[in-house]
Amino acid sequence: QLQIVESGGGVVQPGGSLRLSCTASGYTLDSYVVGWLRQAPGKEHEGVSCISTNGLSTYYFDSVKGRFTISRDNAKNAVFLQMDSLKPEDTAFYYCVAASRYSGVRVAQDCGVNSFFTNWGQGTLVTVSS
Repeated sequence: QLQIVESGGGVVQPGGSLRLSCTASGYTLDSYVVGWLRQAPGKEHEGVSCISTNGLSTYYFDSVKGRFTISRDNAKNAVFLQMDSLKPEDTAFYYCVAASRYSGVRVAQDCGVNSFFTNWGQGTLVTVSS
């Protein structure tokens, strides 16, 4: 069973930066397309970004495009989300999710689709506030 743990959340002022980390145990992450979803208070989950197994292909939802950067280090079994120019509307729980490469998942077209991304972490809270 793939187990995922997120870290790096916290409180930051608007315009600031945070770097989230996603680490895994049980299996190596290099067999998974990995993504980040978020859920703001009172709202549904929304997609943030996804990255291919080898890190060469990435996808960003419009709300974070140009501000967030997803990356991975398969040697460290980790995926990262660098968040810059943070806005109050970025406040949410951020979840690292993973989809097996054997599921047929496509990085852009299927980013965040629940039927593919069946492995979830417990979430880390990001609060952007002055």
